[in-house]
Amino acid sequence: MRYAYAITAALLIGGTAIAVGSNQPLGAQTAQNEGMAAAAPRGAPASLADMVERLQPAVVNISTKQRVQVQAQNPFAGTPFGDMFGGGGSGRPQTRQAQSLGSGFLISADGYIVTNNHVVSAGAEGAIVDSITVRMNNRDEYTATLVGRDPETDLALLKIDAKKPLPFVKFGDSTKARVGDWVIAIGEPYALSGTVTAGIISAVHRSTGGTYDKFIQTDASINQGNSGGPMFDMNGNVIGINSQILSPSGGNVGIGFAIPSEQAVPIIDTLRKGQAVKRGYLGVQISPLSEDIADSLGLAKNRGEFVQGVEPGQGADKAGIKPGDVIVRVNNRDVTPDDSLSSIVSALPIGSRVPIELIRAGKRSTVTAVVGQRPPMDKLARFGAQGDDDFAQNDPDSSAVAAKQAIGVAVLPLTPGIIRQLGIDPSTRGVVVAGVDDEGDAAAKGIQRGDVILSANNRPTTTEAELNAAVREVASAGRPAILLQVLRRGQPAAFVPVRLRGK
Repeated sequence: MRYAYAITAALLIGGTAIAVGSNQPLGAQTAQNEGMAAAAPRGAPASLADMVERLQPAVVNISTKQRVQVQAQNPFAGTPFGDMFGGGGSGRPQTRQAQSLGSGFLISADGYIVTNNHVVSAGAEGAIVDSITVRMNNRDEYTATLVGRDPETDLALLKIDAKKPLPFVKFGDSTKARVGDWVIAIGEPYALSGTVTAGIISAVHRSTGGTYDKFIQTDASINQGNSGGPMFDMNGNVIGINSQILSPSGGNVGIGFAIPSEQAVPIIDTLRKGQAVKRGYLGVQISPLSEDIADSLGLAKNRGEFVQGVEPGQGADKAGIKPGDVIVRVNNRDVTPDDSLSSIVSALPIGSRVPIELIRAGKRSTVTAVVGQRPPMDKLARFGAQGDDDFAQNDPDSSAVAAKQAIGVAVLPLTPGIIRQLGIDPSTRGVVVAGVDDEGDAAAKGIQRGDVILSANNRPTTTEAELNAAVREVASAGRPAILLQVLRRGQPAAFVPVRLRGK
């Protein structure tokens, strides 16, 4: 605003001088914007036009044609009029056409194109993609072949054949991108070809909940149809692939996300070679080191990740990593919210031996693990599968007892009869939750009647007295929370931090 006021003041002073010193008739006026040229903000070009003119020809529109089977809705089904509308008495499945639109960009003169996987995937269950069409900036059209895809990072590689070399762009280094840097996005929002928007980088290493999220966040306008299009730095290099938006309305609100080039380039290179993307795997079920877990362990939050479970026979198990450990460093890289364990391990060569630094019972140690290959999603889902509780219905008396406990939980000894009722391993040792205070933190964390508490602060808990002793120890140490290892039928045991009443 100071800059804007300075220009206005200068114009007014100049205008006054002209009026006084000129021979123009009194009352003659000069347009406010005559001869005016605003300077560009420091670090930004006066115009993006020259750069955009060179980049636009490499950005393409991508559309697909799909076949979708839908169940016909016949309002007269089951009546004498059911066959009058050609759908049969019960409504037969019908095949309908669907279409998707998105963006992409050429990375080679011989026609390789990068886009998002969701741009070229079936938009509905059971749909089949019949064709992929690429339209150039000059409106030339080509039929594209899908070279490969990686659904987990939402990347896909296409190929078109042309009789002449095609315009293309190259990737830049997203690791050098800084919050506040200027960027531009080019794409096809709402099928408006060659749309250019500009903004700054709002954040880096942004996660929206995915396993491998390391998005670049930007306020450059990104809308439906921009997906798969490039994000350029001020040198004209691709540092991101526009992928998602965050919006309560479905339109742009200034929060868009792009897959960084540092993550995309190795995957695109692998797909270009005709190979499947393989990722490193340790075989651990992890959760962030939240404030509650950190408080229960006496550790700093957001420094490391907590091991909830270990898959038998995998690298972590063979290295001696156990549930309850906190992994803080892998292959000499700190584990942080910006550099997660999954992200670090997935990029490691399969079969490599890596040092893993962890904290167990307050002590640091280092183990060496052999990196395995990440299994398919269905197997991972089974590893972390959840089941239903099978204990008796709520007991008001036990809930009343729980309301008087420091952690809002009442427990009973785990007898063979209860073990059979719960359907858990007969060798299980712990105490069973008989009641939970609905207003306590344990209930808020999802602990239920029928859950089995195996340990408290990494010490086995087989009696109510042992649990109470662990709670008193935590309170005496001034910690506001206690870490419980909880087992529920059909699930791997999980660690749950529970705050003490009033903490």
